[in-house]
Amino acid sequence: MQELSLIEIIGYLGSFFIAFAMTFSSIIRLRWFSLVGTILFTTYGFAIGAYPVGIVNAFIMMTNIVFLIRQYSKKELFRTLEVRNDNKYLLDFIQFHKDDIAKFYPKFSIQNKETNLSFLVLRNMQVAGIFIGNLLAENKLCVELDYVTPEYRDYKLGRFIYNPKQPLLQEKNITTIISGSYSSKNDAYLKRLGFEESSENGTTVFLKHFV
Repeated sequence: MQELSLIEIIGYLGSFFIAFAMTFSSIIRLRWFSLVGTILFTTYGFAIGAYPVGIVNAFIMMTNIVFLIRQYSKKELFRTLEVRNDNKYLLDFIQFHKDDIAKFYPKFSIQNKETNLSFLVLRNMQVAGIFIGNLLAENKLCVELDYVTPEYRDYKLGRFIYNPKQPLLQEKNITTIISGSYSSKNDAYLKRLGFEESSENGTTVFLKHFV
């Protein structure tokens, strides 16, 4: 059986990254994987003398680079909009995204508690996610749901929400945010945002202090 050459491996990897990029709903992730794929395919195309393949992929590679530079350098408006726990839009939003929410919060169910803090998270005035927390004693807020729609999952909303200068949290005098271990994906998300893993009564929790 003939062994694959290095350049053939590069070509297969390029195909994989470009195809895999199409599976992402997040435009940022799609562009990053597409960028890696086109870099590999550009190398492959020129290496084997397939110049049309190399030129086309070099052009796509440059468009990916330009898009990512613009995306990371542009200024965006982030805002929180507090709503009632029985807000119709909030409930409809949760119902519409319930299957995706279950991937991160498998046991979540909306409960109309008086202590709940519920707000929509806006990105350039588009609803990009929702947050529901349970206000506890000692200026603590327990995360019940922090959900961002797939196209906005680049951690920018998380950094905006879990910021010590977040106006809504300052208004409520929140000094500590606590979250349960709801899923492995959500655990990784919290760690990325600076939460510290801890244990309370034998249960894994994640904490972020603002003081």
